[in-house]
Amino acid sequence: MRQREGSARRRPGPGNPGRPQNDEEGTIRTAPKRRGLGVALILAAVAALAIATPMAASATPSSGASPGAPPCNISGQQVRSAGHGHHLSGIIIAGGISTNTGACHKPPPEPAFNGTPPLLFNGNPPTCFFSPCENGNVMMTPATSPLVVVPVFWDPTGSMSSAYKNIIASYLGDVAKASGHTQNVFSVLNEYQGNNGQIHYNIQLGPVITATNAMPASGCTLASNDTSGIYADGSGYSSCLDDAQLQAEVDSVSAADNLPHNLSHIFVLYLPKHVESCFLPGQTTAIDGGQFCTINHQPTAAYCAYHSEDPASAVYANMPYPIYASPVGFTCGTDARFPTIESPNGNPDADTEISPTSHEVSEAITDPDTETGWYDSTGNEIGDDCAYIFGRTRGAPGGFFNQVINGGHFIIQEEFSNNLFASSGGTAGCLQSE
Repeated sequence: MRQREGSARRRPGPGNPGRPQNDEEGTIRTAPKRRGLGVALILAAVAALAIATPMAASATPSSGASPGAPPCNISGQQVRSAGHGHHLSGIIIAGGISTNTGACHKPPPEPAFNGTPPLLFNGNPPTCFFSPCENGNVMMTPATSPLVVVPVFWDPTGSMSSAYKNIIASYLGDVAKASGHTQNVFSVLNEYQGNNGQIHYNIQLGPVITATNAMPASGCTLASNDTSGIYADGSGYSSCLDDAQLQAEVDSVSAADNLPHNLSHIFVLYLPKHVESCFLPGQTTAIDGGQFCTINHQPTAAYCAYHSEDPASAVYANMPYPIYASPVGFTCGTDARFPTIESPNGNPDADTEISPTSHEVSEAITDPDTETGWYDSTGNEIGDDCAYIFGRTRGAPGGFFNQVINGGHFIIQEEFSNNLFASSGGTAGCLQSE
């Protein structure tokens, strides 16, 4: 059963400050337009990698980690490599909590960027190992605009609060209403293109769907010690879904609502709390075969979200319920950079989920089939190279925000700009807006 929600309206929270004076819509830091930079500048920027030494988003697993225990730190390269082998991309690696002491899980200071930029276009010629292949075509071009973003809240038991759903839907609505403007992170995407044309920020909010159909039986095996100690409140998982099960839900919902599968639609699937997500069916306690999961007490603890395109050509994002301040030591939230979760709308769960939503939608736009499109030399995408990088913020601690979109306040990671990377000589790359 599916329920279409009404028009998304902002639900003000106690931490939601008013619109800044003389700031109709904007971010805290913007850069002047840098369109038209030549290929020579980008190539020169590659040489600058020897000068700019970006700090990795996460380190390799600690040699001291015991078998059957979560890694001391997560190898982003290992997780992304496994994900690409399963046709999954844009994988947000869980971060370490900033207030941890010692070496385990502790992130580096906020760098200028992650990864090994610049982003390179993998579309001339396009090479795919999976089907479907979009042959270097991207989303949000004149031929594929507007991009219709369809949020699907899978909520069979009604456990998701209306505030959680409304804040996320309102954010997506604000992003849509700000289309064509250059004051938020989606405007950074304007500098990229595909074989089907130049990207232009043009988003439309599709139907806001609450899917109430029952969860299937767990496809992946929930470990007994993952039933507690996962979320900040000490609770844990009660079921586990693999990627194939998420694809089936996306296909079912889109068919029921007569929504097409093409480069003009993305389905953002929000899972309820207490549902573990894993790449593969079966065991969840070892990384054999490239198995990785959301934050847990196992060596498979790895990610917060990802995107892909299923065999039926549905572009989708997997958005597990946000985990932050986890007893495991990992987080998907702003506590990777700040002492606490920043919640400008007074709802830590919704405010935490908005940044990964931005990350995955942006990356699906620039590489919808997960193979052609824009990547750096180690496979990072436009969001990966700026994961957990927020730049300047405004507001009081606990309610920091760095984006003002259609009057709404949000704390959202920056996105990577090849133009800034080239013009800065390889010393900067992440932007809050064009």
